[in-house]
Amino acid sequence: MIIRKETDKDIEAIRLLTKRAFAPMPYSNGTEPAIIDALRDQDQLTLSLVAEDKGTVVGQISFSPVTIDQVHDNWFGLGPVSVLPEKQGQKIGSQLINTGLDWLKENGAKGCVLIGNPDYYSRFGFVNETELYYGSLDRAFIQKLTFLGPARNGQLKYCRAFEDAAA
Repeated sequence: MIIRKETDKDIEAIRLLTKRAFAPMPYSNGTEPAIIDALRDQDQLTLSLVAEDKGTVVGQISFSPVTIDQVHDNWFGLGPVSVLPEKQGQKIGSQLINTGLDWLKENGAKGCVLIGNPDYYSRFGFVNETELYYGSLDRAFIQKLTFLGPARNGQLKYCRAFEDAAA
């Protein structure tokens, strides 16, 4: 298996993969493929990596700019991240996350945030900080990983693509 940046030929495979990966998830409203497309269309997809196994895209991860208290300051959001259901549990998601975080660090990012399960994402160094919030969402699911400078706190906002896909 290889981890690489997405190409134009991967776009449809990413849509299908993401739809399949999130279909059984009770917290998903099915907008994840549309979010990735909107990020790409709005030139806000900072990094999209795919995991390819024998010519088949089996995983994908997206990173996009975020603001905290209306300031970007070189912080990025992780997500969505998808792995084919039959390939889950094989560390593909972990490899995508680690490769993406390494790329962000190497390219001067100050930090990364996400909304997700703290038990899973803490293994990558993410911490829950109650000073970071996203609307009325339970702050227990909002996590960050600081690479450079002081940790940022305040109101988290993702790219417009996340709102557009939900509309």
